[in-house]
Amino acid sequence: MSRLSRRSLLLSALAAPSLSLPAAARSRAPEVYAELGVAIDGSDPVAYFDGKGPVMGEDHGLMWRGATWYFASPRNAARFEADPKAFAPQFGGYCAFAASRGYLAPTIPEAWTLHGGRLYLNASLRARELWLADVEGNIAKGRANWPGILG
Repeated sequence: MSRLSRRSLLLSALAAPSLSLPAAARSRAPEVYAELGVAIDGSDPVAYFDGKGPVMGEDHGLMWRGATWYFASPRNAARFEADPKAFAPQFGGYCAFAASRGYLAPTIPEAWTLHGGRLYLNASLRARELWLADVEGNIAKGRANWPGILG
């Protein structure tokens, strides 16, 4: 993993030439949901586990699985770097409820659940309510669909 600042990420994105890929190469969704390459809209994934919910990350950035993850502190960045799978949201940060139904949907940082020591995100607070109605069943269905729904 490499450490990045938001400024260096933006500058490198602007400097990168656009790539022309065959349609087959473009059809698979990214492994991690990331708006403009930033996971969880810039929220610190470790902060959820500290009971703080969504906390905006600062310039403590790391690249992992094709996305940039931001953290509220160097300590949180180090914790994530040591074991990213322990802190990254399940289903690549895509909506957990949608994954349980067999499709991909974006997420918002505020629609979250910690269950069984794992972070799950949803597309909206309403999707989170539906998710919470049967968490265990929805996890099982999502795991059965994942990663096949990436395309």
